[in-house]
Formats: sequence, structure tokens, C-alpha cells
Amino acid sequence: MHPAASLSLFAWLLTLHPTAAGRTFAAYGGMYIAVVLIWLRVVDGASLTRWDVIGAVIALVGMGGSSEQ
Repeated sequence: MHPAASLSLFAWLLTLHPTAAGRTFAAYGGMYIAVVLIWLRVVDGASLTRWDVIGAVIALVGMGGSSEQ
């Protein structure tokens, strides 16, 4: 399946349960950012900046806060 089609399907499925959509997007976004930074560091060998780490922490804290409600 084409990535754009997969993402469109994912977004459409979220609309089926509108009260949880925001929390699901927060969880997806937070984990996506964390995994991308881990991939950059481990696989690509790129050095992460402090802003990379700060941004990931903010996203993960936001993700955690949205799941507790």
C-alpha cells in the first residue's frame, strides 16, 4: 500500500472515534519523533543536538499527558 494511502486510511479510521482522535495523534506523533531520532543516532550515526532531545522530550511528555486524561 502506498504510504500516502496508509496515512489517509489511518486518519480516516481516527474519525470513527472522534473523542479519542487527538490522543491517538499525540501518541503516534510522540512515538514517531522518538523512533526517528533513535534511528538517526543508531542506524545513520548522526549526532543529535540538544534541540533534538529537548523536542523529543516535549513531544513524549505531551503524549504522556494526553493519555492520562
